[in-house]
Amino acid sequence: MRILLAEDDARVASFIRRGLREEHYTVDTAADGEQALFLAQTGDYDVIMLDLMLPKRNGLDVLKTLRGEKLNVPILILTAKDELRDKVSGLDAGADDYLTKPFGFNELLARVRALLRRPGKLLNAVLRAGDLELDTLRHRATRSGKDLILTHHEYALLEFLLRHPNQVVTRTMLAEHVWEHDFDPLSNVIDVHIARLRRKIDDGFDPRLLQTVRGSGYMLQAPDPS
Repeated sequence: MRILLAEDDARVASFIRRGLREEHYTVDTAADGEQALFLAQTGDYDVIMLDLMLPKRNGLDVLKTLRGEKLNVPILILTAKDELRDKVSGLDAGADDYLTKPFGFNELLARVRALLRRPGKLLNAVLRAGDLELDTLRHRATRSGKDLILTHHEYALLEFLLRHPNQVVTRTMLAEHVWEHDFDPLSNVIDVHIARLRRKIDDGFDPRLLQTVRGSGYMLQAPDPS
């Protein structure tokens, strides 16, 4: 899952980004409203976290612009502005949720999960393909009951593939959803991580699930449960 975090306080942004990455989210950060708007318009995000008091362009203006462009991604306002009129303005402008600073990180994570459960964004907590299972709440991957030890990017790759079973997933799709926006699309990093993931989920197991579709990308073949 890919998140855009718009926060001008570098320490706060670093803390939130580090915590989200530990939960296996891919996180892009923007330090001002203009950058946040550009990334939101050009990237593919599952959730946007938006501070209201951003330089160059305030968060409320960014929010109104995105909703005016019919961007339906869930938006969570993170701000120190805690007066009722500010909350009403933010929610009326199109925010899906409003969280005031300071906040507990567990509450932030819970609100992100709640946004991902909204209609149109409903995401299963446990993903399966045959005997391969990924519990996204416990961050545990297993095959035939055996624990699989995955790196951050391997976990994110597996989650994306499991959410698109029996579909060809291109390198561009993986770059957009698993890596940050400054990722070099000409590198072979995706192929390297896919090879490592394939060894972990397929070596010693039958059938082999992760397939390469030459000239197109990759496919996780989910066995027919029947």
